[in-house]
Amino acid sequence: MREYYEIEINGLKRKLPLCPLTDKLYIGAFVIFGDVELTEKSAEGLLKLAPADYDYMLTAESKGIPLIHEMARQSGVNKYILARKAPKLYMRNILKCEVRSITTARQQTLYLDGDDAELMRGKRILIVDDVISTGESLRALESLVLQAGGIVAGKMAILAEGEAYGREDIKVLQYLPLFDENGEPIPNK
Repeated sequence: MREYYEIEINGLKRKLPLCPLTDKLYIGAFVIFGDVELTEKSAEGLLKLAPADYDYMLTAESKGIPLIHEMARQSGVNKYILARKAPKLYMRNILKCEVRSITTARQQTLYLDGDDAELMRGKRILIVDDVISTGESLRALESLVLQAGGIVAGKMAILAEGEAYGREDIKVLQYLPLFDENGEPIPNK
């Protein structure tokens, strides 16, 4: 069985370890934590695809954090918004939305601080993620934007896997296939 899948993202090649979701279904584990060069190149590529008119970027507390930080740094803005996986003591007037992510295998809740929600009211929000699989995390982030009275300006990710690839409402840098029990890519339908 193949153990890695090589992918090229904005000119950089990386080997992704294959990890089982079930006995017959594997994913390529894409981790930008600790890979400064990959984070920088991914942010650069996404900013080229980003709509010109957005006020703030939003991501979930995940591998999207270094990505959105680098996107903000490269675009010269000093503020981005983070939906947390747990409420923090400093958060007030919290908004929340439940999500079931393919990589966590359990129900989660995303929380948005009331001050961030107030910033989003009437503003155009660009939703950013590292990998889109089922789209559930994006759906939850979109729900938080709407609860806050914001406007979704766009949705984007570095990679889309499986059926998430080709969605008209999401801009991505690259396709990441799902894999069978032999480590072979499963054709996208």
